[in-house]
Amino acid sequence: MKRILVIDDDEDLLEIFNLIFKDAGYNVVTSNHSETATRIVEIGPDLVILDIRIAGSPLNGGEICAAIKQKFRDAPIPVLLISGETNLSDIALSCGADGFVKKPFDIDNLLSEIKHYFK
Repeated sequence: MKRILVIDDDEDLLEIFNLIFKDAGYNVVTSNHSETATRIVEIGPDLVILDIRIAGSPLNGGEICAAIKQKFRDAPIPVLLISGETNLSDIALSCGADGFVKKPFDIDNLLSEIKHYFK
């Protein structure tokens, strides 16, 4: 079963992600703080979904994405940014994200995007 790690500071949204992804057959780990990114080896995700703005976090999603891409160069982990930022495509490009989804998002489109990483 594929594992998705979701990091977002919106608890309600994390619960929605948890329900959506579990219903779609994925193992889901959710977190509302950036420190979780330091435990990626332990968590072992097949995909990381990151918000850009994470309240109370020393790093934003773009910085976390760049750190993941740097650390896991030899065994890349796909990173999907999900945010309402107007320049999301620029942020995704600059941090090396594999893709991005704008908030608000359509659930079916999001699930379709995720399946793309699990071919």
